[in-house]
Amino acid sequence: MTRVFDILDVLMGICPEKEDMLVGIDKSGHSRYSVRDYVEQVENTSYGLMALGLMKGDHVVTVSNNRPEWNIVDMALSQIGVIHVPVYPTISEDDYDYILRNCEPRLVIVSDKLLHDKLKPIAEKISTCKGIYSYNEIESVKNWKEILNLGISQAEKLNKELEGIRKTVKPEDLVTLIYTSGTTGNPKGVMLTHKNILSQVYAIQKTYNFNHTHRTLSFLPISHVFERTINYYFQSVGVSIYYAENMGTIADNLREVKPHVFISVPRLLERTYDKIISKGRDLKGIKKQIFFWAVNLGMKYKIPGGNGPFYKLQLRIADKLVFTKWREALGGNVGLIVTGGAALQPRLAVIFNAAGIPVSEGYGMTESSPVIAANRHPESGDIRIGTVGPAIDGVEVRIAHDGEILCKGPNVMAGYFKEPELTREVIDEDGWLHTGDIGIILEGRYLKITDRKKEMFKLSSGKYIAPQVIENKLKESTFIEQVMVIGENQKFASAIISPDFNFLHNWAMRHDIEFRDNTELIQAPRVISRYQRVVNEMNKQLGQTEQIKRFRLVQEEWTPATGELSPTLKLKRKFLMKRYASVVEEIFSVKKGDLGE
Repeated sequence: MTRVFDILDVLMGICPEKEDMLVGIDKSGHSRYSVRDYVEQVENTSYGLMALGLMKGDHVVTVSNNRPEWNIVDMALSQIGVIHVPVYPTISEDDYDYILRNCEPRLVIVSDKLLHDKLKPIAEKISTCKGIYSYNEIESVKNWKEILNLGISQAEKLNKELEGIRKTVKPEDLVTLIYTSGTTGNPKGVMLTHKNILSQVYAIQKTYNFNHTHRTLSFLPISHVFERTINYYFQSVGVSIYYAENMGTIADNLREVKPHVFISVPRLLERTYDKIISKGRDLKGIKKQIFFWAVNLGMKYKIPGGNGPFYKLQLRIADKLVFTKWREALGGNVGLIVTGGAALQPRLAVIFNAAGIPVSEGYGMTESSPVIAANRHPESGDIRIGTVGPAIDGVEVRIAHDGEILCKGPNVMAGYFKEPELTREVIDEDGWLHTGDIGIILEGRYLKITDRKKEMFKLSSGKYIAPQVIENKLKESTFIEQVMVIGENQKFASAIISPDFNFLHNWAMRHDIEFRDNTELIQAPRVISRYQRVVNEMNKQLGQTEQIKRFRLVQEEWTPATGELSPTLKLKRKFLMKRYASVVEEIFSVKKGDLGE
């Protein structure tokens, strides 16, 4: 394989008779594509795009949920040299406007009516854009099957031309333009080549060992490079890919699909764990005692090795009584969960692995296609909890004098689209990509991320604060959904906390706290006092200058749709600081002794 679309030839060689290569789950049932269906529809879609006049080097924007048709269009674009620009379906209209003006697409393809109505007025202003299509059937809107059917009608005429175009596509050619989520300023278009992507596919093949007998459930946005590259890996080894209906149906879909592997972000694992613990708290008598005995036992699990015979005996009992039910909730077959996008709490890695649910943490960024390092399967022993593992095959990692993580290899992007100066800021003259993350290398092999270079700040005393470390500790509490640590140029560090309102509502009702809405709830003295206990407990793990001296609860839930989080669930700090400017001012102006300190 030297071009992304070569994966199709590999698939035909591995499992040509596979019936469930790509499966979309929706309310009406399943849309199922065999390997042969997949390859045939890719060919016909390529013909249709060619018949519409698309040429090598053109751009096509897609804004869609995860679905098999996304892959069909993606591969069709790839093999005619058209650059695919996948965009998150949850970003702002301003970001859509910027991206379309910046990349000047020939076509826009969306998944549904809501996105069509949002994108249409923007696309109509782009002179290069010749039409907008939809995957779903929408009245008076062109459907993507029109491209497919046009291709079928032109197949015989365009067959040799397609063969010729495929030969002109080189490994160094761009295959995609991915716009970063833009936690600050406008999104930047990351240019990735066929070589970039396939270097990752080959490296992941050496990192994990799955094949055509396995299934995965895909639910993270496929427009994100991590999920997308892993999807290519799954296709390259014949793993069946099932696409979840939506984020709200993941639990049901896991039980239905019974996947052997899936990709997640830490926040979803945190929520899963919190739900499990919440159910444990509702148990009575001996069942509750056994449940929490098993949890406490699991928290003592050692990776790799070091668990004595007596511990293993206890763990087998805990597994039979408690942990088997955890695995059943995830479908019963999970052999690995790979997490990325943010730091995984070490306690979650420990407890899930103890429960027979192997979890492996990796690290990367869009600009590196994306994986830089990854822990191997826990059974291999090549894993260190609290790190993101060794660099993957073909990638070099080193730590700069200021602690920044640098990487080099065939995975490093070709640059930022139309931004040569920004490109030179992150890729130096020796080819090292400056990640913007701070880290250390343990045991000469395992990379540990400590913070974001740009997010670290100084107190007025000159002491550096690494906010992510503190935020991750606070989010271990079931009371906290999201938190932002603040205090740049101030005398002390503080925090703005968005509670886990589902949990807080239940807690308040159990403690007979009356409230009409979230605004009233977060002002209740007993609620504030309970959050103060959470902060006090966390502060015991920190040095004096790092401790959170003050905090404020806010009534809003932070989501990508409302703008506080990026599509990959990272804090948009600039947005949050602006939104809560009055709260920040109040925090740092109140006198000692005020409520919440």
